[in-house]
Amino acid sequence: MVQRNNEPSAAPRVAGARVLILEAPFYAGIVDALAEGALAVIAQAGATAERMAVPGALELPQALAALVAADRIGRGAGQRKAYDGVVAIGCVIRGQTYHFELVCNSANHWLMRTAIDFGVPLGNAILTVENEEQAKVRAAGGKANKGGEAAIACLRMIEIERQLGAGA
Repeated sequence: MVQRNNEPSAAPRVAGARVLILEAPFYAGIVDALAEGALAVIAQAGATAERMAVPGALELPQALAALVAADRIGRGAGQRKAYDGVVAIGCVIRGQTYHFELVCNSANHWLMRTAIDFGVPLGNAILTVENEEQAKVRAAGGKANKGGEAAIACLRMIEIERQLGAGA
């Protein structure tokens, strides 16, 4: 049985876990700050991380699907995969057209759909904000930023898979 941890902001210890940070660096400074927060949490948890950049937020789910198709992550007959989980990082700032809604909804929907369909522990740090100032606030604060929070979510999902015997 999975034990409930009453500290949702604490990163679990998942020694040896390998996490891929998929990032859409359109707003490079913001994405770098989010990645720094995620990396700090991942290291504190005893895990390792790699970073992979894609062109934009809409390409994040495509990259995740490609990783699944290449058998680098996701469910498998107990075999060790290249990655145990993914943290998706990006920033989408509202403009004057409907494009913002399309990008935000599509990227988030297809990330979750792929994660659910293929058993991928996922933390989502795609910021969807009105302006750059809001993004900077959410990316500030080191481990306490939204990148760190997404890393905690990913690590908790890896922990749950390990407890259930579903992980590598």
